[in-house]
Amino acid sequence: MEEAVSENNGAGYPDDKDIHRFQLDGKEIVILGTAHVSKASADLVARVIQREKPDTVCVELCPSRLEAINNPDRWKEMDIVSVIKEKRAYMLLSHLLLSSFQKKIADKLEIQAGQEMMTAIQEAAAIEASVHPIDRDIRTTLARCWRLMGLKAKFSLLLDVMGAMDEADKITEEDVEALKDKDALEMVLEELGEMLPQVRTVLIDERDLYMVHTINHAPGDKVVAVVGAGHVPGIKKHFDEQIDIEELESLPPKGKLGKVFKWGIPAAIIALIAYGFFSRGGAVGVEMVGWWVGVNAFFAGLGALLALGHPLTILAAMAAAPLTSLNPMIAAGWVSGLTEAYLRKPQVKDLESLSSDIVTFRGFWKNKVTRILLVTVLSNVGSMIGTFVALPFILRAFGVEQ
Repeated sequence: MEEAVSENNGAGYPDDKDIHRFQLDGKEIVILGTAHVSKASADLVARVIQREKPDTVCVELCPSRLEAINNPDRWKEMDIVSVIKEKRAYMLLSHLLLSSFQKKIADKLEIQAGQEMMTAIQEAAAIEASVHPIDRDIRTTLARCWRLMGLKAKFSLLLDVMGAMDEADKITEEDVEALKDKDALEMVLEELGEMLPQVRTVLIDERDLYMVHTINHAPGDKVVAVVGAGHVPGIKKHFDEQIDIEELESLPPKGKLGKVFKWGIPAAIIALIAYGFFSRGGAVGVEMVGWWVGVNAFFAGLGALLALGHPLTILAAMAAAPLTSLNPMIAAGWVSGLTEAYLRKPQVKDLESLSSDIVTFRGFWKNKVTRILLVTVLSNVGSMIGTFVALPFILRAFGVEQ
């Protein structure tokens, strides 16, 4: 492979600082850094593609997100029951929260989120160039991120992004242009990334490498790649490197400590209660069981209540939590989420309004789809809290004098 050679940045363009040229194996590649909610970036994309007339336009989208742009009615095909059964509620809720932050900024600036990507697609069609998605599948990225995070970090992620939604009201168009050196996801998760470097690694650094590989293997002799400006330094740094794409698409193995907690805590609680029955008598054993059931049921039910779940959903969460907390193969949120989905079946209008409802807190709780996700997640969180809160009560009951 020939060495990638950087030329003068986009001579003749007023925004030449955002344009970077490379030569690779006889192929000319133009990297265009953009802001994801910027009118100026969308205009620059149009001018560059019209002038360069590339064979291929690469966009910072994965195939599923490109399909979402080409098929805006995709939400109508969502199977919320499958999402819950496949344990993807946390990831989908995180993705919707991130999308809501970006859309809120875009609405404030009267521009559609990802307008520069849609402009790139439209301009590519106008010159009959092919469109090539270069980003890693969003589900893989979130799954890798989720796998590396502990429970506390996951909860912090949801809280941070929900808090960031409120901050979006204070951002002006000038602020967005000033932040063009940051990727939208990086901007939202910057604070969390400082505490958890692996979040930045997965969301930014790995995707830089992934996009280097896909850009370099895009078809055509001349390629224009439209990417978030925050990715440009990483892409330039690794442009002529060989990338292990299979490793970037794989999921890291679950940690051994997680398996120990997953199976060890339920086993320890069962053993402790059984020992209480046999060594301290039935009264102590019953008291221990009572604490376990009561505390677990309370917190799981509280989670479902905070999500504004149906009364029967709350009861389902309360009934399931004491049992599911002892069975690592099933979770209280799985039961409560499916119950909520059955009782309040999402209608087409809920799916159609999803993109607008996620912009506000009220919309998140109002829309039946997101409410089901909230019920699933908050019931699970409540059940997990209940497990740890119940333990000292069980130990105290174990020490009761006969």
